Amino acid sequence: MDHKETGWEELGQKEDSAFLYRNGPDLGQTMGPENILIIKLSSIGDVVHSLPFLEVLRARFPEARIDWLVEEEASLVIEGHPALSRMIVSRRKLWERLMFKSASGFSSVLRELIRFLKEVRSVDYDLVVDLQGLLRSGIITGLSRGKRKVGMEGAREGGWLFFSEPPVPVDYSGHAIDRYLQVAQYLGCNSASWKGEVPVFLPDEAQVDMLLEGIEGRNALVAVNPMARWETKLWAPERFARVAELLVEDLSCDVVFTGSEGDRAVIDRIISMSGVEPLNLAGRTTLKELASLYRRCDVLVTTDTGPMHIAAAMGCPVVALFGPTTPRRTGPYGSGHRPIKANLECSPCFKKRCSDMACMRGISVDDVLKAVEDILGEDNGNT
Repeated sequence: MDHKETGWEELGQKEDSAFLYRNGPDLGQTMGPENILIIKLSSIGDVVHSLPFLEVLRARFPEARIDWLVEEEASLVIEGHPALSRMIVSRRKLWERLMFKSASGFSSVLRELIRFLKEVRSVDYDLVVDLQGLLRSGIITGLSRGKRKVGMEGAREGGWLFFSEPPVPVDYSGHAIDRYLQVAQYLGCNSASWKGEVPVFLPDEAQVDMLLEGIEGRNALVAVNPMARWETKLWAPERFARVAELLVEDLSCDVVFTGSEGDRAVIDRIISMSGVEPLNLAGRTTLKELASLYRRCDVLVTTDTGPMHIAAAMGCPVVALFGPTTPRRTGPYGSGHRPIKANLECSPCFKKRCSDMACMRGISVDDVLKAVEDILGEDNGNT
């Protein structure tokens, strides 16, 4: 990555404890905030993008209590993070499913919502930062007990209505990580040094040791993550199969496929078309185990999806296939990655459905294999 990897303690020693209002209502200095709440609910990739913000905030305010409100699906990204004091988990998706299913479901959700709001309001926060910028995060921001309530310019669905001061100007033409760091700079943080890794622990490492038993360290290890939530981000299964075949037969790589349990059948089909025997780990790793796995990989080949960001955060070079979205805004962050996209006038369109999908069809197997070869060649050149 392009950032310098410096510990939080070292950074904290370089800064005084003043809480700077760079563009806020008071241009002077006050004592630093004792209690801070970050609201970044989802998705997995977006929460990964927010980890540098957490790190530079902790470096700036080493004695503060820093809590994070996150939705359940993305909570493992931040669970156990050493810069975090407390994690507050919203089970919004479950609540929405149960709310109108039955009278008992409604009352159960209502009780849990009340407990959740009590937890949110259990601390008098000096600073609440809404990095989500949507109505649902804005409502929580409004309900929280915070003296300052800060968010980004461009908040949608009226989320900005709940801020206590003008929204922070950010550059939406740049990467999401840079936008969040612009908010950190507004709060007086030095955003030059951070790691941005998903925290993993010994049990996660041990499980990955077991999954990779017999293959790790033998050849270059390449992970392939072929699935995505948007159908417009998907690449043809037969092309992934051909890539896997060439990685094994031409480049002598060990190949592992990753994905969710729901992806397993599709990945099994890709493997059956490949004519080789890569390892299918779909549904067999937790999010933290996936982070540990990617840290050991020499390359990840992937669609534009959450695991792409996890790999980049863990220092794994990424070959990322882009169609309806743009790598400049949501691609793998840092140097050493190879985003691939067809140069079409209609891309990026940010559509979740398309009858043509020429942007993804325009990416060839040769494009992907060449990018992997380039990365592996660079690694060999540095050894």
